[in-house]
Amino acid sequence: MALTLSLFPIVLLIYLMVKRNSTPSFIALPLIALLVYVLQLTYFDQDFMLVNANVISGIIATQTPVTIIFGAILFNRMMEISGSINVLRRWLSNINPNPIAQLMIIGWAFAFMIEGASGFGTPAAIAAPILVGLGFNPIKVAVFALVMNSVPVSFGAVGTPTWFGFAPLNLDDETLMDIGYKTAFIHFIAGFVIPVMALRFVSSWQEIRKNLLFIYLSIVSCTVPYLLLASVNYEFPALVGGAVGLLISILLANQGIGLRKTDSQEAAERVPFVTLFKAMLPTLLLIGILIVTRIHQLGLKALLNDATTWFSVSLGQFGQFEVSRALILSLKNILGQGVSDSYKTLYVPSLIPFIVTVLISLALFKLNGTQSKSIFFSTFQQTKKPFFALIGALIMVKLMLLGGENSMVQTIGRDFAAATGSNWTYFSAYLGAIGSFFSGSNTVSNLTFGGIQYSIAQTTALSVPLILALQSVGGAMGNMVCINNVIAVCSVLDVKNQEGTIIKKTVVPMFIYGVIAALVATLILS
Repeated sequence: MALTLSLFPIVLLIYLMVKRNSTPSFIALPLIALLVYVLQLTYFDQDFMLVNANVISGIIATQTPVTIIFGAILFNRMMEISGSINVLRRWLSNINPNPIAQLMIIGWAFAFMIEGASGFGTPAAIAAPILVGLGFNPIKVAVFALVMNSVPVSFGAVGTPTWFGFAPLNLDDETLMDIGYKTAFIHFIAGFVIPVMALRFVSSWQEIRKNLLFIYLSIVSCTVPYLLLASVNYEFPALVGGAVGLLISILLANQGIGLRKTDSQEAAERVPFVTLFKAMLPTLLLIGILIVTRIHQLGLKALLNDATTWFSVSLGQFGQFEVSRALILSLKNILGQGVSDSYKTLYVPSLIPFIVTVLISLALFKLNGTQSKSIFFSTFQQTKKPFFALIGALIMVKLMLLGGENSMVQTIGRDFAAATGSNWTYFSAYLGAIGSFFSGSNTVSNLTFGGIQYSIAQTTALSVPLILALQSVGGAMGNMVCINNVIAVCSVLDVKNQEGTIIKKTVVPMFIYGVIAALVATLILS
């Protein structure tokens, strides 16, 4: 009965998300959180105050991903309103008339970098409209963008799926680094297959073969620095790998290296350097601030994480509210249950760099009050649904971890382990994909299923870092079939009633990705 009731919320959640008239994640996840709440108080007989303390902790924890989403959306809205996206579109279209070059530069390298900086589905939302503007078919572009946005995802939004997604497990930094490297290695190998499959949805095999050298040079220009950096850092691999890959891909395309010559005689509209530089300045500023605040040796990272108490206020039975020198907001000993949570105001990539960059850009582009108001208002509107979805997800995760050895997560882990034994390595990535499928986020998938994967690894004596790496890879590849992402891309491209058709296409590379992950894990990383 314990296993049945532990699995029931997850099975019900998946059903709600995949049935014909699917329930949106911002409704389904809070409902499932409520169900878990009731089960903890009834069948699992958890203390009322302890359960509620974890609910409050979950709400506080939600502020981290939600504010990152807010900052990312705000930045992209600013880029649209300021006209920067249009300038970048014109410039990118003139680098080389070869369609394969444009697809790899914009859909692969550029999206790779944007995923590293902002994540949360923004690469497809930015890259897809640019490609359609260049003349590619909208439905084919939708499939292409979804499949391409997989390899960098585990390190998207400055590594949020990795460092925040596994935060509830309280792993030490060495273990987290190991997880990050194994995750990157699996993605690195998959990178030799998945981008080519993505191209096949937009182009013919004949065109792909003729431009294969450029394709693989573009791929490795992103994935090699991505893998190398992952051996020492779990925040920057996608961001730096994408930036390096974008630069190299542009240089290669300009020289026509590895590309079939085209017969296009159209006169390119030259974008003045000053105009291009101004349009790119917000992105350059964003990346610069991220790098400066994330490299430990520069000292700013330590300052932004300074936990030394600045002042403290007692909130009675609700707990102790503390503010640190780095403006880390903490609520400790919630409801007297020893449960605590916090929000790192300056370190979470929202205020710095997204909001700061946007405020600077508003002045740079001389946007008026109406335009500025529109940017912030539309961002608030777009953040509402992710907010409720993440609250549901984080409360559900917090509650499913309650009970120690007898928690819902541990119960599921033990029984899954008993059923699969050491063969769990072959299935691990698909569990991560399921998490992304219903939640729309690699981060939420890791939050939801990281504990289960951890428990299975311990029970079966499998490598914890390897299994958690497979979970993270699964969460990334699940982005291809995620309902939220599919709907978002279709909405941006004004593609109507094609969601089912698109998912049927993207599920194939998603399944192959899982096979690659399992083979790499068993044959190379075990």
